[in-house]
Amino acid sequence: MADLWFHEHHVLHSVKFGLNVEEILHTEQTPFQQLAVYRNDTFGVFMTLDGFIQVTERDEFIYHDMICHPALAVNPAIKKVLIIGGGDGGTAREVARYPHIQQIDMVEIDGAVVEACKKYLPSTASVLSNEPRLNLIIGDGLQFVKEAPDGAYDLILVDSTDPAGPGEGLFTVSFYENCYRALAEDGILINQHECAFHALDAEQMQKAHSKIKKVFPIAKVYGFNIPTYATGYWYFGFASKKYDPVAHVKASEWEKFGLTTKYYNTDIHTGAFALPNYVKEVLAKA
Repeated sequence: MADLWFHEHHVLHSVKFGLNVEEILHTEQTPFQQLAVYRNDTFGVFMTLDGFIQVTERDEFIYHDMICHPALAVNPAIKKVLIIGGGDGGTAREVARYPHIQQIDMVEIDGAVVEACKKYLPSTASVLSNEPRLNLIIGDGLQFVKEAPDGAYDLILVDSTDPAGPGEGLFTVSFYENCYRALAEDGILINQHECAFHALDAEQMQKAHSKIKKVFPIAKVYGFNIPTYATGYWYFGFASKKYDPVAHVKASEWEKFGLTTKYYNTDIHTGAFALPNYVKEVLAKA
């Protein structure tokens, strides 16, 4: 299959990113989206949804380090965690590395994603079968949060696709309001926040940030480098009822956990919240 390529269009008819496909491992039209799993010589096994790369073996550690560890460095006492999405298992894997965490609820809308990742991406998805603290629910995360008890979670991680298709409802004011209600008084919300370079992505980032700011008293954005996402630079939102992610980081406490990470460290934590001016301009419009 030396001449077969997967292309992700970042800007239609203008910019695309390509990976040579060594092997097609799986394709399926699920009830929610087009799912495909391929193998590339450089990035290993990678999964796409509706033509967009979601995870690769080679660089998944960057995304999963940065969605999980910053929140635990700000509040190392987090015990109850809700993951929305994250069907590849990488986010749950990183959360499960903290032995003091008591409860991990994970709600993924598409069971086919879970099964495909268990089969082809065990480096991220094996946790979905062997972690006793993990309660995996195949269902609608939007509805789950709506029905969650007040103050049920210390941390909510929204590991979603882009704000279209199955992930669209996870970028609304009502969803963020339900997250706020479901979080404890010192709760933290981390959400996938797009990039700020291409116009459509920047617009989606701006809208998400604007909505979160309406709900949470503290709403910040932080970035990280990841080769296979559009522009190679991506963002998460950090929202909290109580904690500023830089002023309240507890670096020495987090380092006592003794976790070996390939991307995240407490210097990266502080630097990630220092944003380029063009990103500040996008967020300021929110």
